[in-house]
Amino acid sequence: MMSEQKTPKSYILDDLIPGYVQEINAGTGYAGMSGVQNFAAFLNDKMLVIQAIRKGLPSRLFEKIKQVLPFTDVDWSSFLEVSAKTLQRYRQNPEKRFKPIHSEKIFELAEVSYFGREVFGSDQKFNHWLRTPSHALRGLQPIELLRDSYGKELVMDELNRIEHGVFA
Repeated sequence: MMSEQKTPKSYILDDLIPGYVQEINAGTGYAGMSGVQNFAAFLNDKMLVIQAIRKGLPSRLFEKIKQVLPFTDVDWSSFLEVSAKTLQRYRQNPEKRFKPIHSEKIFELAEVSYFGREVFGSDQKFNHWLRTPSHALRGLQPIELLRDSYGKELVMDELNRIEHGVFA
């Protein structure tokens, strides 16, 4: 379970979450959505994340998520398998919603980033780890594995091992 420890960047999202949760709640029957007050708590509520994925993440929130996570526009384009031009069109229309498949990937990357930040204690250390080849990941950089769900799980497993002091 992710801690709700805040870094200065996370405040950017925390201010938006209560309103976003209400937006998701409109038209859904999931009663557990009302008490979520920050982005870490949002990511911990898997049923809420499922509802958000199905509804599609609005571009305005994605732009804020991008400010918090350690990924470049080139990274995002690769992760989401869309062109830079497509991301630019989303940026121009704040209410445009990502497809569920893209929304799911964005939330997965947020989950990895929040956990990584918690494990390493800082954005800089986590970002360095993401971009450094790992013996435990067969010499690949962890960021290279984040394009698909299986790779994301390998990265999360490795973060768990690091958190518990188990090194390969």
